[in-house]
Amino acid sequence: MEFETIPTVPTADEVLDRSLRRAAAKKKLKTNVDGANEEFVRAVASAIHDKLKSVVSSFPSFERLSPFYQEATDILVSLDRIKRSLGAVTWAADRVRVIGSGYTRSMRSAGETDRKRRQAVARMASVVHQVEDDLLFLNEARNILRKLPHVSEDEFTVVVAGFPNVGKSSFIRLVSTAEPEIAAYPFTTKGIIVGHRDTGKRERIQFIDTPGVLERPADERNPIERQAVSAIINTADAVLFILDASEHCGYALDDQVRLLDEIRLLVDVPVVTVVNKADIRGIEGYPAMSTLTGEGVEAMLDLLLTYRKEATRTSLREPPQPENQQ
Repeated sequence: MEFETIPTVPTADEVLDRSLRRAAAKKKLKTNVDGANEEFVRAVASAIHDKLKSVVSSFPSFERLSPFYQEATDILVSLDRIKRSLGAVTWAADRVRVIGSGYTRSMRSAGETDRKRRQAVARMASVVHQVEDDLLFLNEARNILRKLPHVSEDEFTVVVAGFPNVGKSSFIRLVSTAEPEIAAYPFTTKGIIVGHRDTGKRERIQFIDTPGVLERPADERNPIERQAVSAIINTADAVLFILDASEHCGYALDDQVRLLDEIRLLVDVPVVTVVNKADIRGIEGYPAMSTLTGEGVEAMLDLLLTYRKEATRTSLREPPQPENQQ
């Protein structure tokens, strides 16, 4: 996953300190004072430029990311803010190069190279400090984004959805490799958790455990809930919606059904509904399971696998697209 490779973004002072140290080492190689000052300015400008450019290039091209990662980035840190900060750092890198080039040219034909060296360094430092807030923000964004799970676009994906505390994390723990935190209070799942289950022949089914999504207008949902909606829309090949008919989750069954109806409108993939905590209460006409006792869990997994097989058959049956006729 591309975010994992982003290195720590240095502060403005760290960029300057490293660049000045590198330039000082090169300056020592010059015996002529004027030549040493010119080399110092050139080296500082080059080091700052290269470091700032490396910050920008370490971030992925967001337009090339999957819709899920684009939306998750926007939810967590704001895509526009990242782009503005990357643009500001790019501007600073280019501006420092222009300043350095201008001063090195003037130092060749004029005296007082010591004064010009100090002026050049001061102006370049000023430019770097102008993007200090952008560097700090990019490092914060990097720390957040690198924690996003790896979501494969090449595996059949089941998104597990429903209200908080209905048993989504428990189901994922029972059927996949994921080990989400399980606790008897709402909003245990603070982010998206991904698990996998081998289905043979080097194939896997991917499960995404979403945070609890509350039944309320989209503009009133918090970032965690919006992450869940993003996962449902952008990654699902099938959705498993879990109901808690016992209402021990703290939410009325009618509210849960309204959310189920909303999700059916959001996606164009199969939505499978199951009643959890069936050891307490079930609903006639709905498949049932209990993540506490394990009853019905394997049967629900088998049902989900039939959708995977159907998706595979459909893909194999799809005829090649005809070439455009002139």
